[in-house]
Amino acid sequence: MNYHYNKPDWREEFKRLEGAYSPNTLRSYFACFSLFEDWAFERGYTPLPARPSFVAAYVQSMSPELSPATLRNRICAIRKVHALLRYGDPTGDELVNLAIRRARRSMTARPRQARGITLDVLQKMIGVQTDNVTGIRNAALLQVGYEILARRSELAALRLDDVTFLGDGTAKIIIRRGKADPYGSGRSGHLSRQTVSQLREWLKCRNPNSVWLFQPVYKNVSIPRSISYTTVKRVILKSLNASGVDDVGAYSSHSLRVGAAQELLRRGHSTSTIMRAGGWKSVNVLARYLEEAEVNVWA
Repeated sequence: MNYHYNKPDWREEFKRLEGAYSPNTLRSYFACFSLFEDWAFERGYTPLPARPSFVAAYVQSMSPELSPATLRNRICAIRKVHALLRYGDPTGDELVNLAIRRARRSMTARPRQARGITLDVLQKMIGVQTDNVTGIRNAALLQVGYEILARRSELAALRLDDVTFLGDGTAKIIIRRGKADPYGSGRSGHLSRQTVSQLREWLKCRNPNSVWLFQPVYKNVSIPRSISYTTVKRVILKSLNASGVDDVGAYSSHSLRVGAAQELLRRGHSTSTIMRAGGWKSVNVLARYLEEAEVNVWA
């Protein structure tokens, strides 16, 4: 059904969010509200401003198909677009709150957590790297990512001057901005001597005409720009495939961060120490990461 309504173009207003939110958040808001708008048009409803009863019906309709996190993202997008256009927030109505509570209570499936990369698996991933510039970069990327519990966006954003080499052969890294740190307060990470040694090998190959620590490699030559999120993901997943680990589909680009957190727990580090190392703000979120760590508290 081709349904039209004479309201301000939310896509134009959406541009006002640029710079205030991360690109990933903006993409999520845009995609989520577009899906809500399509759903409305198919039923002949006006999506802007949306009535609470309509949003409640949307939640009820979508809840069997969505995870709790995706449902939350959809609601946030509806709220944000209404705020941009200075409409009242339909998601705050009790009808919508009750629909959300019903949806959450009906979602019995546990959130899927990517399998953590153990130190043994990490060594296999490093061992399969090629003996060229790409392989040297990949080995350094994997080791650094593991030891600073990095998201792929954080690895891509690292600059050379974020690394401080220390006199004992280790190093300190500043992660200046992350998913849970939108204002760039930063956190620090530390590298072992082994990882510093691998990183120095990469620095010999890295193009010096760029501030970025990790760079793309084309035809065995480092290109002076930052590596992309997609390349980081590809390096992790290709290395897992090449290392011959079982059930590769259970891993993701987040598995470096998950596995490092679990390794710190196995080594006896406290929750607060692990939270500082990985930049977590919520104990509940960290608990999901640590849940699969093979730690028998009665052993």
